[in-house]
Amino acid sequence: MLPTGAWELPEELEMLRDTVRRFMESEVKPVEDMLPHDAIGLPPEQRRALREKAKALGLWCLRTPVEHGGAGLGLLASSIVAEEASKCRMGAYIPACGAFGADPPNVIFLGTPDQIERYAKPMIAGETRAFMAISEATGGSDPARAIRCRAERRGDKYILNGTKMWITGAGSADWGVVYARTGEQGHRGGISSFIVDSNTPGLSMKAIGVIRSYEPYELTFEDVEIPAENLLGEEGQGFQIAEKWLVEGRVPYAAGTIGVAQAALDLAVEWARQRETFGKPLAERQAIQWMLADSEIELRAARLLVYQAAWKADLGQAMKVDASIAKVFATETAFRVVDRCVQIFGGLGVAKEMPLERWFRELRIKRIGEGPSEVQRMVVARSMISGRA
Repeated sequence: MLPTGAWELPEELEMLRDTVRRFMESEVKPVEDMLPHDAIGLPPEQRRALREKAKALGLWCLRTPVEHGGAGLGLLASSIVAEEASKCRMGAYIPACGAFGADPPNVIFLGTPDQIERYAKPMIAGETRAFMAISEATGGSDPARAIRCRAERRGDKYILNGTKMWITGAGSADWGVVYARTGEQGHRGGISSFIVDSNTPGLSMKAIGVIRSYEPYELTFEDVEIPAENLLGEEGQGFQIAEKWLVEGRVPYAAGTIGVAQAALDLAVEWARQRETFGKPLAERQAIQWMLADSEIELRAARLLVYQAAWKADLGQAMKVDASIAKVFATETAFRVVDRCVQIFGGLGVAKEMPLERWFRELRIKRIGEGPSEVQRMVVARSMISGRA
């Protein structure tokens, strides 16, 4: 029997998408338009006002479980929101300019009731911020073998020494989850996770200048004392705690890059209609038409790959390979699309009058963050070779 009608999202997800899209157009963009080109946040009063409006719509801490005060969205719903929330100038790294709040690292909900109360609850309330510290100079893409940062148990505390690199948001955070080795080098079972307050003596942070406006940080731990009750989960189980977060996180990460590229493509289509060269609109030039068409085709394909990975996660099915495929294809597609859009705009495409040059810089990093394309291809290839794809 042949299916009838067009493939479409469930009605409630279409409504969610439309709600976020309207919120971005009517509430977020007018505020952001008043800020400098490379702004990395809203003034406190404006952010507070936007957040109150978002809360009224149920758009708050989207992945945080409902019982803890969040929206409790599944991965598909979160990915749909991520795409729409990225359609603003700072959207690649600060979706909706921060209007929807920031979810605590979801590994915290595997902690004790006291840990959730002390760390997750204030963040859900919008009072604190957090970071996740996994990557090191020895290799961020293979934490099981690369982690050298070490924590040693001494009585009722752990002593942490080492360095973490490329840690997003650490400079403005109040606490974070840090992964350190407590067992034998090179084994997944030798990694533990700890909750660390940012003001703990012995912890220092240094911003690392990169091509995006939102700088990551280097964290140095020198005999940092961590109370034993700040061990998250069991000793030696840190990698297992992190893996689900890492795999699922690639999907809305990929969706966000699609949103940025779609916003760029929408600008390019409108420009092609208006801009005339030698007596004709750009839209009538075949070279331009092909760039627009290729971009539309690739974005549709990327979006469906993201939906598939998210849908499988929501069904409780294995989706590690799907997440890697979506991450590679979406981030590489998004960069190509923005690059084409810059080309269509010409000199204006690299001017700070437009968001394109900022998106171009930030999307280049997206092919590295959350596991570079090469590592994701390794995941896919190994699964194929082993017969599990």
